[in-house]
Amino acid sequence: MVTLRRAQGLTQEDAWRIAASVADPEVPVLTIEDLGVLRALEVSGERVRVEITPTYSGCPAMDTIRDDLVLALTAAGWADVDVRLVLSPAWTTDWMSDAGKRKLEEYGIAPPSGRAALGSSNGPIRLAISVRCPRCGSLDTREVSRFGSTSCKALFECRACLEPFDHFKVH
Repeated sequence: MVTLRRAQGLTQEDAWRIAASVADPEVPVLTIEDLGVLRALEVSGERVRVEITPTYSGCPAMDTIRDDLVLALTAAGWADVDVRLVLSPAWTTDWMSDAGKRKLEEYGIAPPSGRAALGSSNGPIRLAISVRCPRCGSLDTREVSRFGSTSCKALFECRACLEPFDHFKVH
């Protein structure tokens, strides 16, 4: 007989810590907390309700993230885990943590720079002059394709070291 460990004694902070540790399936060095995809979490007895926001509507990673959240939280003892997809407000790179941006660069993906909110009608429009190569640091780069390995990244090439790299788009 298999018995499910009860979540008794575990707090909302414990649930957040567990949910926050779930890795992004497309960029496994990032957690969903690093990305800012984990938006809210509420514990009520044996029930946990989690809200996540995709980086793009229709992001194929969301099903995997939902499944990974359910697995992680039920393994910790919660009997009922409800993961909801929240589309509004839309995700922005402003929600990414500084640690997440550092992890991206160390992984070889140029992190977004600037603040997406500055591109709104309420302020100046930022223009990307260049993207720094995450491998050699050169600013002599060019966009090869607006879409990289996933729709939230663009494919760039460094003219200095000749290496291709993904750039996480600001939005």
